[in-house]
Amino acid sequence: MSTKPRVSIVMGSDSDLDIMRESAKALEEFGIEYEIDVTSAHRSPERTAEFARKAAGRGVRVIIAGAGGAAHLAGVIAAHTSLPVIGVPIPSTSLQGMDSLLATVQMPAGIPVATVAIGKPGATNAGILAAQILALSSDPLAKKLAGHKEKLANSVEEKSRKLKITVGAS
Repeated sequence: MSTKPRVSIVMGSDSDLDIMRESAKALEEFGIEYEIDVTSAHRSPERTAEFARKAAGRGVRVIIAGAGGAAHLAGVIAAHTSLPVIGVPIPSTSLQGMDSLLATVQMPAGIPVATVAIGKPGATNAGILAAQILALSSDPLAKKLAGHKEKLANSVEEKSRKLKITVGAS
């Protein structure tokens, strides 16, 4: 990885790492430099604010923030930066992430946070969305994303073909 990551993946607790690794995997698929860190909107508010304020100066272009429970991390980061922030709700409580989803998606006007699905699928989509944002100024990355979409479509065609063969074989 480069010394200047273009995407920063942060989470409120290291217990969220298993889910947030999915964002990293998606970024790796597209060859995008990233960093991973832990910071908490509640337990380390000054550290979180400083991280957000300094991210752009370090070359970060998109922030992916995963948090469970009260899930204020993405919103607090968005309040301290003009970089795009993508929130990943973590299913960390008995509410299975619904509390995290609502806390992440329900930002006041002027503090946007793009919010994806709860858990691993959301973390994967956060990585892909970060790639799409970066691809706005990178033709090579845009081509990789087009190839990714083509791969997804081919996968569906292959599954459809297999299903038709299986059903027709009875």
